[in-house]
Amino acid sequence: MDPDDIIAYLVQEEVEEEDEMNIALASFSELIRRSSSRVVRHGGSVFNHRMIRRNRDLGNQLIYRDYFSDNPTYPDYIFRRRFRMRRSLFVRIQAAIESHDPYFVQRYNAAGILGLSSLQKITAALRIIAYGVPADAIDDYIRIGESTAIESLKKFVTAIVQIFGEQYLRKPNSADINRLMEVAKQRGFPGMLGSIDCMHWRWKNCPTAAW
Repeated sequence: MDPDDIIAYLVQEEVEEEDEMNIALASFSELIRRSSSRVVRHGGSVFNHRMIRRNRDLGNQLIYRDYFSDNPTYPDYIFRRRFRMRRSLFVRIQAAIESHDPYFVQRYNAAGILGLSSLQKITAALRIIAYGVPADAIDDYIRIGESTAIESLKKFVTAIVQIFGEQYLRKPNSADINRLMEVAKQRGFPGMLGSIDCMHWRWKNCPTAAW
């Protein structure tokens, strides 16, 4: 492959990852806005409630084997479809969140039992966001309880906005606009800066056809 083609490919990959981050942040911030008016209270443990031994480690192993191992079960395009982002962006987010909030760092509890991994908590949050499924619908694969899935979702969205919000949730500057205009041109929308990039701006610069 020609060196110029390699550079162009890498630049395009970076641009697409940044676009995915913008889309994700817009979704997460909207989720926070909608949920801020609702107060959800967890009742804590329920008397005489049977504890389910979920084999948490199995859930972590399944996610890693299917999506993050050296030879994952599912290829990149399926990962991107199911997680709504590419694997490199997921890993970037995972590392940032683990550094930001100790809740996502896997630890042993007081009983010496290993807790859920960040893979499980983040995957649970993304599945709920991506598919709009109830929190208990992902238990059988991820091995995470309903209340923990909801807690993970809240902490995940909050952490994402706190970490990346200042960079991504802002009005674009001239450099951002030029980049978005160039991306739009490459994708067949010359002169367009509007809802296709999830900013929902009025299409002032969209070309009109003369009919």
